[in-house]
Amino acid sequence: MRGKPALGILGVVALTALAGCSDDGSSSGDDASGGATTVKVAYQKTTAFHQLDDMLQKAKTEFEAAHKGITIDLQPIEAEQDQYFTKLALMNGSDKTAPDVIYEDTFQIRSDAAAGYLLPIDEYLGKWEDWGQFYENAKQAGLGDDGKTYGVSMGTDTRALFYNKDIFAKAGLPADWQPKSWDDVLAAARAVKEKVPDVTPLNVYAGKAAGEATTMQGFEMLLYGTADTLYDTDQSKWVVGSQGFKDSLGFLETIYKDKLAPPLDQALDASIGSRVSTELLPQGKLAIALDGSWLPGGWISGENAWPEWDKTMGFAKMPTQNGDAPGATSMSGGWTLAVGSHAKNPQAAFDFITTALNKENTFKYDTENSQIAVRKDVAEDPAYTAYNPSFEFFSSLVDVTHFRPATPDYSQISSNIQVAAEAMATGQQSPEDAAKAYDTAVKGIVGDDKTTTG
Repeated sequence: MRGKPALGILGVVALTALAGCSDDGSSSGDDASGGATTVKVAYQKTTAFHQLDDMLQKAKTEFEAAHKGITIDLQPIEAEQDQYFTKLALMNGSDKTAPDVIYEDTFQIRSDAAAGYLLPIDEYLGKWEDWGQFYENAKQAGLGDDGKTYGVSMGTDTRALFYNKDIFAKAGLPADWQPKSWDDVLAAARAVKEKVPDVTPLNVYAGKAAGEATTMQGFEMLLYGTADTLYDTDQSKWVVGSQGFKDSLGFLETIYKDKLAPPLDQALDASIGSRVSTELLPQGKLAIALDGSWLPGGWISGENAWPEWDKTMGFAKMPTQNGDAPGATSMSGGWTLAVGSHAKNPQAAFDFITTALNKENTFKYDTENSQIAVRKDVAEDPAYTAYNPSFEFFSSLVDVTHFRPATPDYSQISSNIQVAAEAMATGQQSPEDAAKAYDTAVKGIVGDDKTTTG
């Protein structure tokens, strides 16, 4: 491993649109004028994703010791990502249940800010000396349409192909595998199916229940390897009728029709993401997974620790469709901590964020959850890259990465991508028919004048 992460790489990352909860109906405590204050913190937690809870528990202890009279009420929402968004939206629907601090996906910031769920925090950031430690482009991840800041970045990520070297050896595939095209990926999956028939060859998320994982880890990792994109930034229009969209659906259709993908009872289940990271890969039941850089974080420590992971798993860049330049592709996103618009004591809520995202706690979270650091002092710490042997590989993908369109209507369009992808898994539509239905839905969401033909 190199002694330091590539500061230049991380500095140019264009970070854009980069769990049971309490039902007691209680609201935040008294405001800053006096009396006890309770700061409610809503965030996601699953069997596979416990690292945020670990960090927030530590931050709670530290904050309460330093701020007498303020209680941090951690309210983990134990749900997979799409269900987390749904439950969080329900909490935000009332000022009695709305959280004070929110674990917020960057792609939701613009829509949630526009909906009035989030509080602009620029006046607080201006007084926080650590704000200067964040890469300038990381700061952009928390911006709303009005140019105000609504969230503080926790880290970013990239995506690639994970493959089991033991299974590959049985299938006669190389330990240093690097496919050059989609056909190479399919060829490897077919070799596994033939030589190691008791193993699922390839997972690419395609079910509606997997939510944004299907859109970002699955479909967009294919689409952004074609000549097309989802959104034309020059025209500020959504792309419809593109060949790349149809070809990406065609890839999904192929792996499910040819039984290279997981069976539908797994693929369409909301827990598929957790199963891939905690069961299918560690237990040698899955040969290749198109997934995110955070996976090793769950294997290094915790109840799902897998000591052999760094010897068993290999990493390969996701190739472009036909090997066209730049030869590989990735997607990046990220999460923030934001202050809810109904917070009774926004200063206390913001102060908790500064504790949770100080250097020490950010280092803990970024290492344990395999995040690409967005604080300079964490990224430059030699202990950061030394912690995880996968950091160098996944950081290198920043050069070929892409970002989701940072528009308030993205989440609606993402839902329609998931519908199209699941139709490929179930065989209910052809790629052409599913693409046509998607085009119709997009025009219905944004209007004909906000679309352009690919």
